[in-house]
Amino acid sequence: MLNILLLLVLFYSSIFGFDNNSKKYTVKEIPKSMSVVTKKQRFYYLLVPAVQKVHSELMQNYLRVKKNIIDNTGQAEVQKLKLYYKVKSDEKLLYALKPHPQSIVLAQAAMESAWATSRFFREAYNVFGMWSSNKNEPRIAAGVKRDGNRTIWLRKFNSIEESVRAYYRLMAKGRAFKSFREVRYKTKDVHKIVKELHNYSEIGDLYAKELSQMIKYNKLTKYDKSI
Repeated sequence: MLNILLLLVLFYSSIFGFDNNSKKYTVKEIPKSMSVVTKKQRFYYLLVPAVQKVHSELMQNYLRVKKNIIDNTGQAEVQKLKLYYKVKSDEKLLYALKPHPQSIVLAQAAMESAWATSRFFREAYNVFGMWSSNKNEPRIAAGVKRDGNRTIWLRKFNSIEESVRAYYRLMAKGRAFKSFREVRYKTKDVHKIVKELHNYSEIGDLYAKELSQMIKYNKLTKYDKSI
């Protein structure tokens, strides 16, 4: 009877990706001869906790500020936040504060970090390929130069969580993502929201299409129900 139970555990573990060795996964080390299943398992193990934590905190903050706006309370904080996000209306502030679904974050993280295997991820915790234009901040040089001799710099973080926070900050403040913020505020449809991410990558609309496909294929919307 025990042998049968053990076989069942191993069988379902292989299907759903459970693995006691997953606790050994680290950012800087990549398992040798890593299968697609193992690569994704490592990615989720490393990324999901940080994404869930940051998303939960941002959502709680958004709901609190929204309630203050409705109740006409905490106006000093509301005005301070408007200055920080460079917006004038309550509506635009809520656009900036509302975090988008975790499925989108994980899809972008997977694409930008090659499923947590890129050099920028391993050496700089840079999950989303975020560039650096500030020579005084921690950063790392890209291996390939632009226009023959221009060095591209990427930001260097101290943790995955710090990288996720910086990414959400970029999406909340970046000029290129105004339409993205408005759409993510008005709908929960992740496939409509990702259409507005064409400015995140040089490949434009194709980037948005690939994100949508990645979300569908990997069933990432299951993470949107965890909070």
